[in-house]
Amino acid sequence: MFELKPDFEEVLNRYESWWDCAVVDRPLVSMTFALPQSERVKVPQKQHATFRERWTDTEHIVAQTEARLRNTAHFADSLPVAWPNLGPEVFSAFYGCEMEYGAHTAWSKSILTDWSDESVEKLRLDKSSFYFHKLIEMTEAFIEAGKGKFIVGYTDLHGGGDAIAAFRDPQELLIDTMEHPNDIKRLCDRITADLLEVYDHFHEILSAAGMPSTTWLPATCKGKYYVPSNDFSCMISDAAFEELFVPGIIRECQHMDRCIYHLDGPQALRYLDRLLEIPEIHAIQWVPGAGQDYWADWIEVYQRIQNKKKALQLPAVPLEDLDRLFEVLSPQGVWISSVPGVSSQQEAEAALHKIAKWTKRQ
Repeated sequence: MFELKPDFEEVLNRYESWWDCAVVDRPLVSMTFALPQSERVKVPQKQHATFRERWTDTEHIVAQTEARLRNTAHFADSLPVAWPNLGPEVFSAFYGCEMEYGAHTAWSKSILTDWSDESVEKLRLDKSSFYFHKLIEMTEAFIEAGKGKFIVGYTDLHGGGDAIAAFRDPQELLIDTMEHPNDIKRLCDRITADLLEVYDHFHEILSAAGMPSTTWLPATCKGKYYVPSNDFSCMISDAAFEELFVPGIIRECQHMDRCIYHLDGPQALRYLDRLLEIPEIHAIQWVPGAGQDYWADWIEVYQRIQNKKKALQLPAVPLEDLDRLFEVLSPQGVWISSVPGVSSQQEAEAALHKIAKWTKRQ
C-alpha cells in the first residue's frame, strides 16, 4: 500500500489491538534509524528571507519532508508520516489571530480583549482565512507527493482551553476562570463544534485519498483518530478544569473512534485519574517535560494507566533498559515509541526479537 511501509496492513492490525490493550504477536514498538549513506537521497536546502516564508513554502516543505522520510528506515511499527504544520496554535488563526514564526516554533497573537458580546461575536471560524487555505494546499501537496509512498496526516489542532488561551492570553484567562466562567463555557462549547467541523473537513480530504487517520503523534486506526489535550489546565484548579473544559474534551473524544490524550507537564498529572474515567479516551501520552522525561522515573504513572485498562505511549526506552521495562509493566497496551541505541537493521531486529519474548513471558 505504501512504498515506505509495505507491511502497513499488518502494522495497522497491531495498532488496533494496542488501542484495546491487546497483543497480536508482540507489543507495539516504533524504531527508526538512518539508512546507509549510499541509499540516501539529497535533502533539498533553500534560503528564505524570513521564518514565516520558510514555514509557508509548501513546495520546499513537501520536497524536504519526502527526502527525510526516504532517508529513514521505518522499522517495526514506525510509520512514515508527513503532516502540514503551521504551528500548534493554528486553529486559533482560523478566527483571526495572527501567527508569529520563529526558527523552531510558532505562536499566535491574542485578539479577545474583553468578554463583551461584541468582542466574543467577532470570534468566528473563517474557512476562507489564509491559514485554513494554506493547510489545504499543504495537505493536497503532501497527498500528491505521497501517493503510494508515505502516509499523510492532519495538522495539530488545539481546541478547548488552549484555543481560548490563545484568543485571550493565558494570564488574562486565569482570572477569567473565576470572573467569567459562564462566558468561557459558552465559547468553549461553540469552538468545540467548530473544531470537530475542521477535523472532519481534513479527515474527508485525507480519507478520500486513501490515507489512514494520523497526525503529529504517529499512531493510527481504522477510523477517526485524534489527540485531545489541554495544556492550559496546568494553570487552573481541578474544579475549573472539570467545570469548564472536561465536557468539551469528552465531546471531542465521542466524535472519534480512537483517542490518545496528550497529558503534558507535572502540574497536569493530577488530572490523570479523571481522564482515565472517560471511556472514549483509549490511551494516554504522558509528557513529563524537558529534562524529566526518563521513562523509569514514571513507572508508577504507567502502572496506574495499565491498572485502568488503558493503553499508553512510552517515550524513549533505551536498549539497555528493556529488561527493566519487562519487569515493571505488562506488554498489553504498551507502545514503545522509540528505542535509543538502535542504529542499524541488525540492531533493530535483535531488539525486536527481545521485545517479542516479553509477550511470551507473560
